[in-house]
Amino acid sequence: MRIAQIAPLAEAVPPKLYGGTERVVWWLTEALVEMGHEVTLFASGDSVTSADLVTCSPVGLRLCGVNDHTASTLAMLDRIFRAADQFDIIHFHVDLLHYPLFRGLAGKCLTTLHGRQDLPDNLPIFGAFPEMKLVSISANQRLPIPHANFVGTVHHGLPLDLIPQSDGGDYLAFIGRISPEKRPDRAIEIARRAGMKLRIAAKIDRVDAAYFAEVIEPLLEDPLIEFIGEVGDADKAEFLGGARALLFPIDWPEPFGLVMVEAMAAGTPVIAWRNGSTTEVVEHGRSGYLVDSIEGAVAAVHASASLSRSGVRKVFEERFTAARMAEDYMEIYRGLQSMKATRASPPFVLAAA
Repeated sequence: MRIAQIAPLAEAVPPKLYGGTERVVWWLTEALVEMGHEVTLFASGDSVTSADLVTCSPVGLRLCGVNDHTASTLAMLDRIFRAADQFDIIHFHVDLLHYPLFRGLAGKCLTTLHGRQDLPDNLPIFGAFPEMKLVSISANQRLPIPHANFVGTVHHGLPLDLIPQSDGGDYLAFIGRISPEKRPDRAIEIARRAGMKLRIAAKIDRVDAAYFAEVIEPLLEDPLIEFIGEVGDADKAEFLGGARALLFPIDWPEPFGLVMVEAMAAGTPVIAWRNGSTTEVVEHGRSGYLVDSIEGAVAAVHASASLSRSGVRKVFEERFTAARMAEDYMEIYRGLQSMKATRASPPFVLAAA
């Protein structure tokens, strides 16, 4: 099958540091190539892939200081539109800017929604372009837009050998963004009450700089708390593998939460608030614990020491590999082709007697 994968231009594929969507696009692209498909990746020029790469910006835009990606994305979409006949499936990971241009090609187009859908900002688009087919990354993600044209839910997956199982260590881990909805302040309080060291690996976006300075930075004076900044793939396996548990104390409807799966791959239990996708990803008592309070999280920290790390890893192997993700998407691609072929068939006419 001839498949186009359309990545955001914010980061390289794979990203140099933070970048969950671009990382998922990379894993999916590589898995599809390994399955024997003819894959073209539209992404930034510093991307690395075994697919055919079409460069749509010289480098990932965030790290080179470009804040508004609209113009670059529109230029990329025009390029894809002019090449659309070359593909059986055009798979977008850029949310919504392509809808007006590609509505006439909706039969071969698929959009994975990677962000939250509970805010009113994007709601008009789904009613205006009902022919555009969507994939959610969790069942919870689609709850605010139940009438949108979803054709499937595909949980993220990562390569089986990317993060090896590790023995764990004597600290708790927090990884992601420093932002109010990610609740690093909760993570710090949990670590303090549990009497364990907390290592925070996180980026600070410009919009969250004041929150970091006013709320989080003063808490870093505690000797139990260590802030190490952003980590890339080269350091993530060691960071997660060396942790007793991953803290995921979110205060928002997380669409998926890739770091939970990355932790599971290392055999590291996940302690997550019951919010968004966490009840779909974490198997309570097997791959971690679902909690509703600081007290519950502290108890889970102590209980996590008795969880089998090989058992946590087994959950990852059963449910969250890139091969499984690619096959789930292939099933959807084949469904699109089947629908397109059915619509293209001539109408049934009863033969004259």
